Amino acid sequence: MTEVGYGARELRRARYAVAVVFCVHGAVTGSFATRVPWIQDHAGVSAGRLGLALAFPALGASVAMPLAGWVSHRFGARTALRGLLALWTLALVLPSLAPNLVVLCAALFAYGAAAGMSDVAMNALGVEVENRLGRSIMSGLHGMWSVGALIGSAAGTLAAHLGSDARLHHVLAAATLTVVGLVACGGVLDLRPAEDEEAPPRFALPPRSALLIGAVGFCAVFAEGASLDWSAVYLRDVLDTSAGLAAACTTAFTLTMAVARLAGDRVVDRFGAVRTVRVGGVGAALGGLLVVVAPDPAVAMGGFGLMGLGIAVVVPLAFAAAGRSGPNPSQAIAGVATITYTSGLIAPSAIGTVADATSLVVSFGLVTFLTCGLVVLAGVLRTGDRTRTKPAGVSPAGAGARGQGS
Repeated sequence: MTEVGYGARELRRARYAVAVVFCVHGAVTGSFATRVPWIQDHAGVSAGRLGLALAFPALGASVAMPLAGWVSHRFGARTALRGLLALWTLALVLPSLAPNLVVLCAALFAYGAAAGMSDVAMNALGVEVENRLGRSIMSGLHGMWSVGALIGSAAGTLAAHLGSDARLHHVLAAATLTVVGLVACGGVLDLRPAEDEEAPPRFALPPRSALLIGAVGFCAVFAEGASLDWSAVYLRDVLDTSAGLAAACTTAFTLTMAVARLAGDRVVDRFGAVRTVRVGGVGAALGGLLVVVAPDPAVAMGGFGLMGLGIAVVVPLAFAAAGRSGPNPSQAIAGVATITYTSGLIAPSAIGTVADATSLVVSFGLVTFLTCGLVVLAGVLRTGDRTRTKPAGVSPAGAGARGQGS
């Protein structure tokens, strides 16, 4: 893709703009998650049927994500992101309108499809900004997603506490986030395909390069999903803690992930992606081991915290590596995103299945084993070294920046 040259000031603006986009994306997720009980009551579904319905966002995302590259090629990266992000923020309203299980599944499928396509588009632009700046920013961008999720969760918690109708809450939240997102999209890079550049297929299997990179993301997201959904249960059932302390463990894990991602770019720039992930994998494995052998809640909480620190930057680095792994970054990012979404979908149920057959301790032994995969597979993140492109006006010749396509 091509565009006019971008100077240092424009690249900084693009970085901040895409950071806001990540924050908006996360805020939609946080806003939805806190009102799931209201949506369940409104649709009149049991816990089992709700679990079935909650699989549909991942299904929708997996089906739609390969389309993102074609949309970006057809309309240009900025216009595509503007439209896809607006679809995502407005899709927040759909689940709360569902009167029954069938409509709820359809609404969540559309919700997930919008989430997946906008996810691919914003990550592709984030990778492009990172390439042009010549330093790591993807960890911080994903940290901004976590910040957005916390903001959306806090607002949703307040709305639930006040007993507000989720339909009204989500209409107001969707309207606000749509406006913020549209304004932010005005500052992202305006990448457009070259005249002779062939459009990517609407649907395509992930490139081979994305599979190994996706495997790294799979290990990290499995550990993240297991910890988020089962850490409180682990402390309550295995270590016999109070409900309040168990819930605090999950909150602390989420905050640890957010802080580590916000600070992760400096670590990556200093030590490189491969070394960072390998050391993080060692830390995550040690954290998992602490959880498995914990004699008391304090040790287990420390183990979950160490695991969160170890895996926090892995997914951002996997997206960055995918964006540099071949001629079609959006397709590679879509492939990695599909694998990580799948991991997040199966992790909670896999932990429950293993726990039913054995115990939760054995389940987290499996999580610990998978975190070791980060140490083994980290080398694939070396694929496609970051392009250190100087911005316009910085080089002696004053040449405009012309980086890789997004």
